[in-house]
Amino acid sequence: MKSDVTYYSDDDHPKDYLGKSENSVFKVPIPVELIEREKNAGPLGLQVNAFGAFDVYWDGVFVGRNGKMAQSGQAEVPGTEMTYYQIPEDLAFTGKHRVTIIGTQSQWREAYRGIHVKLESYLRLHRAPLIVMSFMNLMAGAFLIAAIYYFFLYINSSRKETTVLLFGIICLLFFCLLIIEYVKFYIDIPYIQYYTRLKIVGCLTFAISILVPWYFMLQFDFKKKRLFLFLLFTSLIAIYIIYYGHYDRTAIYFSYAMCLVSLIIATNAAARKIKGGLIVVIGLLASVVVNYFLFYDFGLFIAFTIIVLSMLYLHTIRAKAIEEAHNASLLLSSRLQLELIKKNIQPHFLRNTLTSLIDWIEEAPLQGVIFIRALADEFDIMNSIAEETLIPIREEISLCQKHLQVMSFRKEICYDWEEKDIDEKEEIPPAIIHTIVENGITHSMPPAHGCICFCLSFTKEKNYKQYSLLTAAKNRKTKKDKSSGTGFKYIKARLNESYGDNWQFGSFAVEEGWLTTIKIFDTK
Repeated sequence: MKSDVTYYSDDDHPKDYLGKSENSVFKVPIPVELIEREKNAGPLGLQVNAFGAFDVYWDGVFVGRNGKMAQSGQAEVPGTEMTYYQIPEDLAFTGKHRVTIIGTQSQWREAYRGIHVKLESYLRLHRAPLIVMSFMNLMAGAFLIAAIYYFFLYINSSRKETTVLLFGIICLLFFCLLIIEYVKFYIDIPYIQYYTRLKIVGCLTFAISILVPWYFMLQFDFKKKRLFLFLLFTSLIAIYIIYYGHYDRTAIYFSYAMCLVSLIIATNAAARKIKGGLIVVIGLLASVVVNYFLFYDFGLFIAFTIIVLSMLYLHTIRAKAIEEAHNASLLLSSRLQLELIKKNIQPHFLRNTLTSLIDWIEEAPLQGVIFIRALADEFDIMNSIAEETLIPIREEISLCQKHLQVMSFRKEICYDWEEKDIDEKEEIPPAIIHTIVENGITHSMPPAHGCICFCLSFTKEKNYKQYSLLTAAKNRKTKKDKSSGTGFKYIKARLNESYGDNWQFGSFAVEEGWLTTIKIFDTK
């Protein structure tokens, strides 16, 4: 379909068709020329883009109405910004014609918009938006599913990664942007609400232009996050102020600013040889090229989709890293279980314990039986907790008490156990208090009179909980750093397995003896 159309637009004669009419009545004749019609193209159609409520005439013949014009005593019923009309077949011959639009525009008189008409196949005018919407609906559905999935992933994850939440929000905003942009094809929007939709599109584009670069900053561990976010926010505000009222242009420049900052971040990541940086750079450049060559609305969303695919690729890299870390943690867990078993079958420990046991049986058989039962109970508890990640605190305390009972027979030293404010509902990694007790026995000098006392206390605050074990005894002088021993390495590995980085471990001398603290932070 070839046509030559003369029309009023924003760049030609803005608001000229209203003139100085006090009652907002306008009559606009628009000369058009139909140069050629395709065969089997169906009826000729006319697309009109204009504000107001008006009637449309083709060579003086009425062809359609948009809204209802204001009349004396009756308010205007606003029409929509875009309408289609079918031209009678006997009037749709090639040559020159005149489109006349007569109507009223009682609102938004200050809006500098013209009238744009377009000749095309009537069926094609209706089909074109449906074809575009079919693709956009697929994209919107994909964004919505991705948003819901990542929201669930964030809610049910113990790690609470900001990038997962950001990606979910970005996908949700893309979904909303697609729906708001193409809602005009689903429902009739009066021209008086035309700018409302554009303002919502602008707000969504503004939010996306902030969040996408922020996401890349977090993924690539960009150093100057605050500075670049401030500069980006300032630039977007400046664009909004400078191009206020030019909604499409504002959204375009928002997207340009987003791509520029994202490209700087991704290029920096690629230069630092961070995995995924080069792919994101290529994706961003591809989105710029697509947005440049395609029609703005369609090209923008294709470009956004390419950016989201780049972000999704980063998530696959992150997921792979998490999977590798998980496999490593499983291997570590197996090693810790083996270490826990080895702690109680060391030849040195068994030899000394059995030698001491022989002496007790020979000299005091009844006490020797108690010694055997205490040793068996300790082994039973150790065997039952070896494969656990967390155990009840009471079970841990029982293990410590049995060990002290065994060591009191073996070393013939009095060991006493005390506890304060223990919460029976709490859980703790297996044998970490037991390891601290072993360390206290090894590095404490036997008293001339009385007992070596181990006092375990528990405190719980809003953001953390803490176990403190005080070994009330005189410390042995040793050149070896206690914190670098195998026992403390086992404790830290167990804490890292169960709590990640959300813990603190301290071990230091105090006036009463030696104090060891384990602080566990609440991540909920």
